[in-house]
Order: sequence, then structure tokens, then C-alpha cells
Amino acid sequence: MAPFDPADPLGIDDLLEPEDLAVRETVRAWAGDRVLPYVAEWYESGELPGIRELARELGGIGALGMSLSGYGCAGASAVQYGLACLELEAADSGIRSLVSVQGSLAMYAIHRFGSEEQKQGWLPRMASGEVIGCFGLTEPDHGSDPAAMRTYAKRDAGGDWVLNGRKMWITNGSVAGVAVVWAQTEDGIRGFVVPTDRPGFSAPEIKHKWSLRASVTSELVLDDVRLPADAVLPEVTGLKGPLSCLSHARYGIVWGAMGAARTCFEAAVDYAKTREQFGRPIGGFQLTQAKLADMAVELHKGILLAHHLGRRMDAGRLRPEQVSFGKLNNVREAIDICRTARTILGANGISLEYPVMRHATNLESVLTYEGTVEMHQLVLGKALTGLDAFR
Repeated sequence: MAPFDPADPLGIDDLLEPEDLAVRETVRAWAGDRVLPYVAEWYESGELPGIRELARELGGIGALGMSLSGYGCAGASAVQYGLACLELEAADSGIRSLVSVQGSLAMYAIHRFGSEEQKQGWLPRMASGEVIGCFGLTEPDHGSDPAAMRTYAKRDAGGDWVLNGRKMWITNGSVAGVAVVWAQTEDGIRGFVVPTDRPGFSAPEIKHKWSLRASVTSELVLDDVRLPADAVLPEVTGLKGPLSCLSHARYGIVWGAMGAARTCFEAAVDYAKTREQFGRPIGGFQLTQAKLADMAVELHKGILLAHHLGRRMDAGRLRPEQVSFGKLNNVREAIDICRTARTILGANGISLEYPVMRHATNLESVLTYEGTVEMHQLVLGKALTGLDAFR
């Protein structure tokens, strides 16, 4: 019988194929070399310098749009994409957000709903990291209720589209070369592929954040942005478009949140084994061990849940309600793990010399974006009862 492995107490790695392990190690090594040595400084300064270079490097290891096929994308499995998200968020949620928005929102929308011309024109450059994308759905006054969005697109006499409106809290916005923007039209909600150099388009960066500080967050302003008739995504009308993109992105969060939790758990274990009080390491006290045991149970249950959902996605059997199950559980448990780790580190837990508070504050944003706790509770409530409580 194999010895007990504290890093993998349930033996979850036994579920992985050699190709899965190779993807995980590639992303872990990249993050360890290109993010971990610098991310505390980025977080403290509230900047993500060199984001375009980082995007090209992520494209070089196949991490952008990696679960998509063709057009320069890696065609990786859902489990492999999940493992990549876990390792990226183990470094920082902002880095995982960069990859999620690029691949699971902007690229996914074009890949699934775009024309062949749109796919050929954008996806290879986005997969390589040459072009960064963003996804414009949330508005200043409409987050959980996207059906009430005010951004509007109308046709003029020549057949062009003219877009007006504002989007808010848009990851990658001010560095994006292309934006997928959702807008009301006379035919319903439609998606538009918007080159960001179009006259009337601007993306002022949002400052003064206390979360996701190593990430670019922007507002999108569309002031009579004129687009050709073929800028619309032809294969979808209505909320099905953006919501299916969000479901794909939420799946990555199910994994990513466990990466942040793992980093904080490991920091707490290391600290508990070396920090001495009352003449011995604090890890030798019963209350500390109880905390560590509970953290380990929730961490590895969450990873096992992510694996299960990944296998279902690879089999074409993953339902949106199941993604809500994973997002709701794993982000909540990840935050609790980070907060408990902070108590073990005591005052050192608030220092950027340790990763705990950075991850805890990042996860406060992850808890809200891609569907708040309340929205996912209502999704599950409706699935369990058959009764719609959204209104």
C-alpha cells in the first residue's frame, strides 16, 4: 500500500492521465517562474505590468482557449483546462481571470457563435496571445439581471450597426484588441465582435480596487460605435449566448478557487510546523490541527468535485445547474479556507510576505463575478423544486 501523501490525501492524482499531469506541471512551472516571484509587488502597486508579454507566453504554452479545437487552439480536455485554472489561481486569481476571460468568454463566444470569417480572423491571434480579448456583459446598473441591459445596437439605413452604451467591471478591457459586446436590438439580445480601435470605443481603467489588484479591470464606453453588418455573432439570439459563455467560465472557477485555497492551506501548514509558541510548534496543538484537518477535508472535496464536473463536461453531460453547484460550493469553501489560514498565521496573515490575505481578498471578487452566491442558490433552488424564485 502506498504511503499517505499529505499533499494528495485522497489519491486524486490516481484519476489523472499522463497527459493531464504534463499539462498541470507545465502551467505550474510557468506560474512559478513568471508570476509567483512578482505577484505580491503587482498586487501592492495595483498593476499588472507586462500583461501583453504574459499573454503571449500563456499562448505559447497553449493556455489560451485551450479547451477549444482548431484555429490554433490546443483542443485540451475539460479536466486539463481545469487543472490549468487551478495552477494559475494558485498563483493569483487575477492571472486565472486573464486566461478565463480570454478563452472561456471572448474566444468561446466567437468559437461557438461566430461566423467562419470571425473565427479565422480572430481566434488564431487570440490563441497565440497576440490579441487580448474582453467580454462586455455587465453594466453599471445591471449585473445579475443582464436581460435589463441598456446597451443598444441599431441598424442604420446602410445596414451598419451603431452601438451605444456602457459596460462595467470588464477584465482585460483597456488592453484588449477585441471586445465581445452584448447589446439589445429590435430582435433581442445579440453579440457583437468589436475591434477596440473603432471610433467611439474607449475603455478607461478602474482603479482603487482592494481585490484583483494584479488584474486589468475597465469600463467599456460605446459612443456611436459603427460596425459593419457582419460584426454580429450570427449563430445566437437572446440570453442563451452570454449565459452559455458564463457557464463555461464558471467551470474554470470551480477549479481555480481550489488553487487559491490550496496555496493558503499549504502556507498555513508550513507556518504551523515552524512557528513556535509555548515552547513548541503551534501545529502540535489540538485546535490548530482541527483547523488544518477541516481545511484539508474541504479543499480536497472541492478538488474532487471539480474533477467530477470535468469528466462530465468531457462526456458532454455537464448541466448548468451542476456548474452552479460547483461554483457555489468551491468559492465559498475556498474563502473559508483562506480566512482560517489567516487565523493560523496570526498577524503575519495580513502581510504580503505571505499569500493568504491576497488570495482571501481576491476571492471576495470571485464570489461575486460569474454569478453571485444568491444567483447560484436560486439556480439550484429552481432545479430542486421546479419553482422559479428569481422574481
